[in-house]
Amino acid sequence: MAAPACRRPAGPEGAAADAPALPVIAKAPLWRLKDIDGREVSSTDFKGKVVVVDFWATWCPPCREEIPGYVALQKKYADQGLVVIGIAMDEGGAAAVKPFAASREINYPMLLADDPVVAAFGGIEVLPTTFLIDRDGNIRDRKVGAVPAAEYEKLVVGLLH
Repeated sequence: MAAPACRRPAGPEGAAADAPALPVIAKAPLWRLKDIDGREVSSTDFKGKVVVVDFWATWCPPCREEIPGYVALQKKYADQGLVVIGIAMDEGGAAAVKPFAASREINYPMLLADDPVVAAFGGIEVLPTTFLIDRDGNIRDRKVGAVPAAEYEKLVVGLLH
């Protein structure tokens, strides 16, 4: 079953979502971005956490559909070391993302993408594209397109325990 996405992927979609154990794909890149309030946020702020890094945009229907699932994951697993991070690809920057995040009561950091960070993650050709990073800073899954929240939760829980 193909995952809904805003654009078709140009290359492989990464690890299979139903894999029993998630292999290490690569070391996660170090990055530094501004959040929607202008504060600098760094990947090193989340050392020792399981991190979901979601590249998305306000104009992308599958991206918007996934947000309630990420809000629920953040609420349910934050005390176990999970951090969801949204990296917005909107050209309108904070002016577009901030009211969107407020209206949907997003409870996780919303950052603004820049070209060096997009390149560091290997380029983002399809939205949403989401990376699951383990506590040791390894990318363990790269998801292109949307998947059901319950299915993705299984991957996250596997890294939390």
